[in-house]
Amino acid sequence: MEKVTIKTVAAHAGVSMSTVSRALAGSTTVDPELRKAVVQSAQQLGYARNSIASALRSSKTRSVGMVVPEIANPFVTDLVQEVEDALHMAGYQLLLCNAHQDPLREREALTSLISRQVDGLIISPVDSVDSMEGVRAAASSTRLVQIDQRIEGLDADWVGVDDEQGIRLVLEHLASMGAQSAGFVGSIEADSSSSSRLRAFHRICFELGITVKPADVRLGAYSASFGRQATKALIDGGNLPDALVCGADIIAIGALQTCHERGISVPDSLSVTGFDDIEFAKLCTPQLTTVRQPLKAMAKQAVQLVLSDRESVEATTKSAFSPRLVERRSTNPRSNVEGLS
Repeated sequence: MEKVTIKTVAAHAGVSMSTVSRALAGSTTVDPELRKAVVQSAQQLGYARNSIASALRSSKTRSVGMVVPEIANPFVTDLVQEVEDALHMAGYQLLLCNAHQDPLREREALTSLISRQVDGLIISPVDSVDSMEGVRAAASSTRLVQIDQRIEGLDADWVGVDDEQGIRLVLEHLASMGAQSAGFVGSIEADSSSSSRLRAFHRICFELGITVKPADVRLGAYSASFGRQATKALIDGGNLPDALVCGADIIAIGALQTCHERGISVPDSLSVTGFDDIEFAKLCTPQLTTVRQPLKAMAKQAVQLVLSDRESVEATTKSAFSPRLVERRSTNPRSNVEGLS
């Protein structure tokens, strides 16, 4: 059987040998659709590129490490999938580590990934303060990009969502539905997302004239169980607010479960909102009004940054993407089918 070479693949794909070489090396100068066609031709012909030898010649492993706070969080799972897809299109593999909300494990994961000579790191830091030392050390060793959560003052790129804009969209929507008071259920202010969403909630409620009682603000964990626990405490305290703004969908889903168990009609007696627009947001009852993050665009930007030449970047990049409000029946019983998408 004749040996399959780059020349064979080029003839099959109808492109030049240099294009095949660049496409299989993951060069960003090759159009994604063209690269896909080249990869398909290589696979059909059984062409196997010697990635080990290539890595030795280029001093690259064509792999990127990613460390996340908690993979069990559905939002984090969705984010990882988008990052992996973006890396695959660029010809890179993802090495994933779960920090389990522990800054020490996070630091160990970063050290381990660097020892494997990854070409860059993407991280969503566990803690705005306690993660600083480990993430800063990693950033001094290799290209590092923060995604979603970040550490203020760290000289590293960041890609995420505009949390304040997201909370504003929610509160303006609730105000338009007649809400005059609101509570907030979110995670403790250890990470940037939690703290920025809580600050935005208080500031924008004040601007809109929405009343917030201290007892109606509950902080705990990114989990459905905490959402259930916090909502039970609010119901037991009596005098529920008109609306409950949750810092994440997974928390809001727990809140909806408790409302159902306690006979609290949503949205007639209490409107509930989330943040993230995970898949479960449109599967729960009632379907959840939430803030959708543009994960695909965020992941693409993070991958472009982590694969860029450090020396060509004059300053760190801070990219805050605009979110979108997805209105469903947990705030508006008149929401139509389109709003449930």
